[in-house]
Amino acid sequence: MVSSAQAVAVERFSFTRSVLFPTYCVAAFIFLLHLVTANAYGYFRDELYFLACSDHLAAGYVDFAPLAAWILKANRVFFGDSLYALRWLPGLAHAATVVLTGMIARELGGKRFAATLSAIGVAFAPVILCNATRYSMNPFEPLFWMSAIYLLLRVINGGDPPLLLGLGIACGIGIENKHSTIFFIAALLLALVLTPQRRLFTNKWFWAAVVITLLLVLPNLIWQVQHGYPTYVDLHNVKVTHKNVELPPLPFTLQQIMMLNPLYALLWMPGVVYLFFRRDGRKYLVLGLTFVFFFAELMLMKGKDYYVAPIYPMLFAAGGVLWETVTELRQWIRPVLAGFALVAGIIVVPITVPVLSPPQAAAYASAFAGGNQKTEVGMDAQWPQYFADEFGWPELVEKTAQLYHSLPPEEQAKTAILGGSYGDAGAIDFFGAKYGLPKSISAHQNYWYWGPRNYTGESVILLHWRRSSAEKHCNSFVEGPTLDNPWSMGEERYTIWLCKGMRPPLQEFWPDLKNWN
Repeated sequence: MVSSAQAVAVERFSFTRSVLFPTYCVAAFIFLLHLVTANAYGYFRDELYFLACSDHLAAGYVDFAPLAAWILKANRVFFGDSLYALRWLPGLAHAATVVLTGMIARELGGKRFAATLSAIGVAFAPVILCNATRYSMNPFEPLFWMSAIYLLLRVINGGDPPLLLGLGIACGIGIENKHSTIFFIAALLLALVLTPQRRLFTNKWFWAAVVITLLLVLPNLIWQVQHGYPTYVDLHNVKVTHKNVELPPLPFTLQQIMMLNPLYALLWMPGVVYLFFRRDGRKYLVLGLTFVFFFAELMLMKGKDYYVAPIYPMLFAAGGVLWETVTELRQWIRPVLAGFALVAGIIVVPITVPVLSPPQAAAYASAFAGGNQKTEVGMDAQWPQYFADEFGWPELVEKTAQLYHSLPPEEQAKTAILGGSYGDAGAIDFFGAKYGLPKSISAHQNYWYWGPRNYTGESVILLHWRRSSAEKHCNSFVEGPTLDNPWSMGEERYTIWLCKGMRPPLQEFWPDLKNWN
């Protein structure tokens, strides 16, 4: 008879010997990395905006799907507003994606080495790692996409068709997280049509999954219709103003290699080979075609290069399976390859994670990445934008408070703080209470819907306004403090103005101030 202590020992031994045990270890390490570096710099521009939106819960927002705001609101209720509280979820999502990658590798026919190698790739691929260092929709996107892929693979491998219901949930929640999931689903559907997996179209569980997806998306769709499709308007404005860097096909493709770490091309590109050209991999051709179609969609639409990032975990998984297969007779290669992947990943960590001081990080990024890759035309910073956008916000609020409190109390009561961007407005809203500031107003993105409240424009502190604009729209104006944090984005180094007598009056001017881009 086996004692309870022996049973526990056997269970522990079985766990450590499992296919996914090293994958769990990689995931745990990457989660710990996110936690210990969460408070290294400051709040990111978009995080301040998401915090503001979580105070105005709705079924939709101008420039993002609603799930991020709702998750953040619930997280704030339980854990508060600190950087640790804000960023543990993105770190957890990244760790879960690492585990999912190992699980996908296993479904593709891989064993321990395949799962481990692919997990290392997804843990340290710069664009995936970087996206998970701050709160946004991006770290959750690969989690939802790869959940859908994993469940599809389970069904392809003979799993119960009701698993497709989970696929429908993953797709529906994925759209509510980020609208680009629609293009992923379109690519997946087209790939299903062109492979033997088209048989799923005759399965009732597949259509039940479609219904679930549509039901989950319906609230946001209704909101979009009621508000005149603001997300489309916003994207159209971005397109016609050429706000984003638009790369031709070859540079777009090369940038994929760079953002995933050029050395990691040895890990994910074999995944394409496995899915298209290996006999054992062609069973899963639907994954390869999904990648090709999605990649083509984003390239033709001139999307930002990192929009493709969420689809790569399944290629890392397929690549791991191929490497495991070709090293079957030369297994000494496996620890060498895994060590190479680990070292190649750790080397670029300081480029994507705040483990160095700003001067050190700027020098390191310049030495290893050869400068800052722009995704928007107007980006101007001496180091990567994702770092620069975490600096300057407390100084902005402090200097705004200096100007605000220099006014007589009766004038303060009627003085609006008008943010030129959601970053400025979000910073005032988040840090301002400490300085006795009122909530800001802004015409940028979803702030425009929240309106000018009762302010008339008699007295307005202008953030992110040019002097020429102040001259045009103010009866008189006073020069305030200047923002000059050297580590912030160039656009955040400007002079604050106090506008006296806005013309036309703020309530009348508001529709024309709308800035969706």
